[in-house]
Amino acid sequence: MLDYIGHESLSALADKAVPKAIRQEQPLALADPLTEAEVLAELRALAKKNTTAVQMIGQGYYDTITPPVLRRNILEDPAWYTAYTPYQPEISQGRLEALLNFQTMVQDLTGLPIANASLLDEASAVAEAALFMRRANKKVKEGAILVDEEILPQSLAVLEGRAEGLGFEVKTVNVAHGLSQFEGPVVGLVLQQPGVSGVVRDLSGVIKEAKDRGAMVTVAADLLSLTLIEAPGLQGADVAVGSAQRFGVPLFFGGPHAAYMAVGKGLERSLPGRLVGVSKDDAGQPAYRLALQTREQHIRREKATSNICTAQALLAIVASMYAVYHGPAGLKRIAQRVNGHARSLAASLDAAGLELVHDAPFDTVTVSVPRRAADVVAAAKERGINLRLAGTDAVGISCDETTTEAVLADVVAAFAETLGFEAQLVAADAAEGFELPEAVRRETDFMTHPVFHQHRSETQMLRYLRKLSDRDLALDRTMIPLGSCTMKLNATAEMEAISWPEFATIHPFAPDDQTVGWRELIAGLEEDLATITGYDRVSIQPNAGSQGELAGLLAIRSYHLANGDTERDVCLIPASAHGTNAASAVLAGMRVVVVATAQDGTIDADDLAAKIEANPGKIAAIMITYPSTHGVYDGDVRDVCDAVHETGGQVYIDGANLNALVGLAQPGRFGGDVSHLNLHKTFCIPHGGGGPGVGPVAVREHLAPYLPGDANTWRGGRDVPVAASRFGSAGVLPISWAYVKLMGGAGLTKATQSALLAANYVSRRLSEHYPTLYTGEGGLVAHECILDLRELTAKSGVTAEDVAKRLIDFGFHAPTLAFPVAGTLMVEPTESEDLGELERFVDAMIAIREEIDAVAHNEIALDASPLRLAPHTARSVVEGEWDRAYSREQAVFPGSTTRQDKYFPPVGRIDGANGDRNLVCSCPPIEDFEN
Repeated sequence: MLDYIGHESLSALADKAVPKAIRQEQPLALADPLTEAEVLAELRALAKKNTTAVQMIGQGYYDTITPPVLRRNILEDPAWYTAYTPYQPEISQGRLEALLNFQTMVQDLTGLPIANASLLDEASAVAEAALFMRRANKKVKEGAILVDEEILPQSLAVLEGRAEGLGFEVKTVNVAHGLSQFEGPVVGLVLQQPGVSGVVRDLSGVIKEAKDRGAMVTVAADLLSLTLIEAPGLQGADVAVGSAQRFGVPLFFGGPHAAYMAVGKGLERSLPGRLVGVSKDDAGQPAYRLALQTREQHIRREKATSNICTAQALLAIVASMYAVYHGPAGLKRIAQRVNGHARSLAASLDAAGLELVHDAPFDTVTVSVPRRAADVVAAAKERGINLRLAGTDAVGISCDETTTEAVLADVVAAFAETLGFEAQLVAADAAEGFELPEAVRRETDFMTHPVFHQHRSETQMLRYLRKLSDRDLALDRTMIPLGSCTMKLNATAEMEAISWPEFATIHPFAPDDQTVGWRELIAGLEEDLATITGYDRVSIQPNAGSQGELAGLLAIRSYHLANGDTERDVCLIPASAHGTNAASAVLAGMRVVVVATAQDGTIDADDLAAKIEANPGKIAAIMITYPSTHGVYDGDVRDVCDAVHETGGQVYIDGANLNALVGLAQPGRFGGDVSHLNLHKTFCIPHGGGGPGVGPVAVREHLAPYLPGDANTWRGGRDVPVAASRFGSAGVLPISWAYVKLMGGAGLTKATQSALLAANYVSRRLSEHYPTLYTGEGGLVAHECILDLRELTAKSGVTAEDVAKRLIDFGFHAPTLAFPVAGTLMVEPTESEDLGELERFVDAMIAIREEIDAVAHNEIALDASPLRLAPHTARSVVEGEWDRAYSREQAVFPGSTTRQDKYFPPVGRIDGANGDRNLVCSCPPIEDFEN
């Protein structure tokens, strides 16, 4: 490969490609690499420093039983966890069906007709709901967001932080006293059901009162409780949000967990996140796709209403399959058992003369124990049980799927020992007077679709999961050459520890002395990431790249405000930047000013100077992606950084393309003040079909005071939290920790060099067939290249989308389509692919070029060509007479495609416009698929 592109070594290639002005002088000062066995031993040692306990803290997080068939065949199965976001729906039908199941489950339980395919966590979902109500309310345009004082503390903190950036009022209210206590205009009301204390209330009255005042209403609802409690939509709510964590997803020390959001009819076009809908393929067969894709933030940019560009797909799939496996009757039995244990506990403590904060729990009992609460919690801890300390005078106890009568007896004993009474456990069937109020009991059916009734046995469930995964193309089958979204090896050894109980069963609010191993792992990873990037401090909290962007920009905003620079609100963003950059800037309270792109793909220096001159004293920051979104190392990046620093602004370097920098250049040393990193790209956390992601934020020392605080304890200040738990999606951090330890400094550097080699090799191999749009020094690219099809399209009519669909017939996922330049394909081979796979991709692209030429030379009409009719299903080549202008063999075995292991897409090309015109976002009737 080096010979082909004319360089004698990887180091020589890097020396030529990467501008000398930014090259780091010293190798990465990381520990020597470990073997896989040594890494697993180190992880075992860290795991042993954590203390597993019976987790009854609650507050939005509950222990759960992940059925082994789901753990082994989703969470630990590369067919699911190495899949990419389903932007190419023809090869994503399995994960799309699973996500559609998730949406249908949420819609049915919440009583609302439209649900998205998951959000990041409950706290940020509450914040998204508040923003949703602000833009969707047609009656009240400006006013406060009122919040139930029973809201989860971490949700309130994230919402208040978001409100501070955008300048709207958040006011907590006691909804039992009605809304008259607040006299001003109200845009929206956020309620919690059950409340953080465990209280269950009939919310229909306060919902009506809010609506009479023109407000919209959101209910943050526990999904399991909705099998017994009336659905928010049926009580009049416009929006429901919450977490699906307790549907089989481990605690994971706080995440990743799938949040959800459901809305009323007519509100779907304002819904943040992804929405799976049903359309038809070119044969008229039902087919799933992401609907309303124009809502994607890379299209809406500074006009975006949310910066969410991702989801928690893998965890949503686990939760959906938990619901499929148990069915509505099974979920209801679990809920009744949980509720029975809560009533048993309430009756036992009430019989002992203790004062209960409420007497109708679903799963949580809060007990008033003036000045002795900490003693009770300590006594329970001695028995291996974690309870929630609710101030100095109350204790919260949350029951879950794993709770047993023995555990309840131990809890009562902890109270009895501390307070001096004789412990006696009242059985659930004798716990009279603690039943859910009749007015809130659910009478309506839910989850009636056949999919929730067909997979009761493990055999059936296993086969269903296998059937769905076989419909998809993931990294376990083929190279996924997506530019800008690095898809590389997620080594098995790196993945192994995430489901160990010592990591997976730890509550995010567990006492620090029980989380020593977790915190040591996280601190070590943060330190290594700081070393790699050249920054001084790292926060691992942001649970997606978009949230890392937001955290970085909020830090910049807080820094300027702390310095009295209240006028600095302009964020300069190059036209080629990732779309979430602009959306995040808006959410951080900044004004976006777009800087033009020069002919060679770099930032237009003259336009940058003009924009700076037009905004004296107002430049807060510039956001740049490096290497640029065009796949090139811009030689003038230091000049750009210096120009912004001279104005008093800060430099934000988007770390999406860090796979081209590690070991070669450090953004914290060549001009950056802050960067977010994508651990799900450069540091090997798998994409999981569209999440989980982790987007840590790295800063120079002067911004460190403004890194995200702990939402559970935050009470205002400049360290604005962006996620519900202190360490965000901690559960997947062992993957990146292990990757860094396995590679060491030299290995990480070689990986970067190898990524450069692969991209330049593919670019050069395809140069006579598809020119590379942008190149840098010596005609070299960075870790990705943009193949320009626009001239071919002009000559033949064949589009980049035609090429993307035809690649499916060769067994490939398409490169990134039409970003950042329409009519192009952006290819990132990564360092993980060997020469054989690279050559297979090159051969496929050359074969497709020959088909394009046939169209251009009028040898075949475009509409009759395999390009326009791709992809080809097995059904299309075996049913009826073959009357196409090319052979069956060319259709399904093009080029050197193997006969033995051929991948057949389950559907043909999908009609996107039809799906958006006829939006269906829940499981369609089974009859639709009978043909």
